[in-house]
Amino acid sequence: MKFTSRTNIVARDISWLLFNERVLQEASDENNPLIERLRFLGIFSSNMDEFFRVRYASIKRLSQLSSDPRRRLGGKSPSELLSEISKIAQDMEARSQKVNDVLVKELEEEGISLVDEKSLTAGQQDFVRKYFIDRVSPAMFTLILGEEYKFPELKDKSIYLAIKLVKKGREVFIEQEDGEQKLESNDEIQYALIEIPSDLVGRFVELPKYGNQYIMYLEDLIRYNLDYIFFTYDFDFIEAHTLKITRDAELDLGDDVSKSFLEKMTRSVINRRAGDPVRFIYDKEMPSDILDFLLKKMEKDNYDSVIPGGRYHNKKDYIKFPNIGSKHLEFKDLPQLNHPDLDMDRSILDVLRKKDVLLFLPFHSFSYIIRLLREAAIDPKVETIQVTIYRLASSSRIISALVNAAKNGKHVTVVIELQARFDEAANIRWTRELQAEGVHVVFGVPGLKVHSKMLLITRKVEKKIERFVSIGTGNYNESTSKLYTDYHLLTSNKEITKEVELVFDFLEKNYKIQKYNHLLVSPHHTRKSFIKLIDTEIENAKKGLPSGISLKLNGLCDIKLIDKLYEASSYGVQIKLVVRGICSLIPGVKGLSDNISAISILDRYLEHSRIMVFENGGNPKYFISSADWMPRNLDFRVEVTVPVYDENIKRQLRDHLDIIWKDNVKSRWHNKEQNNAYRSIKGPKIRSQEALHDYVKKQLKRGK
Repeated sequence: MKFTSRTNIVARDISWLLFNERVLQEASDENNPLIERLRFLGIFSSNMDEFFRVRYASIKRLSQLSSDPRRRLGGKSPSELLSEISKIAQDMEARSQKVNDVLVKELEEEGISLVDEKSLTAGQQDFVRKYFIDRVSPAMFTLILGEEYKFPELKDKSIYLAIKLVKKGREVFIEQEDGEQKLESNDEIQYALIEIPSDLVGRFVELPKYGNQYIMYLEDLIRYNLDYIFFTYDFDFIEAHTLKITRDAELDLGDDVSKSFLEKMTRSVINRRAGDPVRFIYDKEMPSDILDFLLKKMEKDNYDSVIPGGRYHNKKDYIKFPNIGSKHLEFKDLPQLNHPDLDMDRSILDVLRKKDVLLFLPFHSFSYIIRLLREAAIDPKVETIQVTIYRLASSSRIISALVNAAKNGKHVTVVIELQARFDEAANIRWTRELQAEGVHVVFGVPGLKVHSKMLLITRKVEKKIERFVSIGTGNYNESTSKLYTDYHLLTSNKEITKEVELVFDFLEKNYKIQKYNHLLVSPHHTRKSFIKLIDTEIENAKKGLPSGISLKLNGLCDIKLIDKLYEASSYGVQIKLVVRGICSLIPGVKGLSDNISAISILDRYLEHSRIMVFENGGNPKYFISSADWMPRNLDFRVEVTVPVYDENIKRQLRDHLDIIWKDNVKSRWHNKEQNNAYRSIKGPKIRSQEALHDYVKKQLKRGK
């Protein structure tokens, strides 16, 4: 039976906006601590910025390249989709401002006051003036605007104050075309821009405590000092309004064969700063003459993405909002737990010779990965260490461990993805540091991003070769390991470790496509493998054998796999989906997806782990993966999905999925109505992330 879901999907970009609306729901949820709600608002803002840099910009380029009606996105043309996105984005921006206003009032009730330049006490005024002179002024750029000046390239991510200086003139009568005279003022007007140096100084300034705690936005502190900044100008009136732009984040690598890939990447990252503007947000109180002047100078003629906003922009900075109040304003601490099999005084390699180990972050500590690398670095029998790097922490202990291994004579190979979006500059820096220390750095496969998370340690004892691997769902990144839920499977299983070695061979010698019997590897095998697994469930359902599919993903928008899930549903295969973000599949459509249920979990940790379970006639198959079910992961990246063979780990994964599916606090339905409705399940309240922490804690006690 041939299925097509073309008219039964949600456009991926609309579904992504629905995901970000769930983040906004968390900012509105009074059950969350107040500071955490502010931080969710910051995440919402940061997500929206990235959406416009990447997705909106891509659709805009597509609309400019072709009006071909066959180029449709979720049943819409690029121009239709741009228009719909703009309307949704403006509505979400307005709602986020209302949420912001509520949170500011609640901060006031907690004794934390956000003050502006007009509400300072005399003592605060002195502090603000001195703070500006000592800290802010040296880091600040002031740009005078006018017909005689070249308009500057405004930076993506930065906030600007648009300044209007007015020297009052006398009133004069101006003759109109119809012969009538109109009374006007011949004021002298000067415009300027100030770039807010929040990256250098910090966005939020804590003022001296006086009863309440006081915090001031950096731009308001600058507003208070405008007369100090422009004291050389003779003006009668001055006003300032915020604005920000979002630029296209696409990289242009060019085709200069004389340049290395590293050189091309370095140049393209620099050039990204001048990418085309795709969104312009401004204070809705900004006078029309300033707005018109700026838009004219920027040559911005597409007003779909010119969005009026509130007084403050870049609410992404709320992610770092300081808690100067009580502990109850933040989530209660969920301490990271030890793994019952990995004691500090035991060799991890010795453990892996006997059994597989599953690390479940952030409930377990990422330090076990560092320990594994450091053990390998000083083991005289270890000959090689190979690892794939996508995103790293800003101060990476992974890098130091790899350098340590190289200094100890190990042959270290790092496959680093220079095109990891928004981490390109950092990865270029790491590349140069590793190369300087004698580490062999590989840039992967031309045209494919290397997104897999693999670590391979090869050890030689006499003539015997031992291999140990880590295969994960998330990056080797200490910072995000405390914020994202992820799995890392540690194993010495010969079938798996040998095939991981084949993947590394492909990354260095990519003219040869490898064959795998255990791993599912993109871009050559993953899609076909999952289609085959779904077909098996369909056949089992037809025969009356146990069938079913459980998937936990970050995104699901691949049309072919959605079609295959719809087909499985039509034959009675029960399908449970936990999809955090984009979900283009529509559950519950009669005759199409009656047997599919789909939810999203949003809570204190970002759900990032990917699990696939196929019932397989009563002998379930389990997998974890670095790949989502999206075309980019299946066709344009090197991804690795690894089977889980250890029965104890299979049981853990099944228990994890069962706990997640029972969540009736932080789960929402993916449904036809697309309304992000919270699930209502009778019984005790189950918040899956807290329940999973309890589960891991009990495992530790049982292990002891």
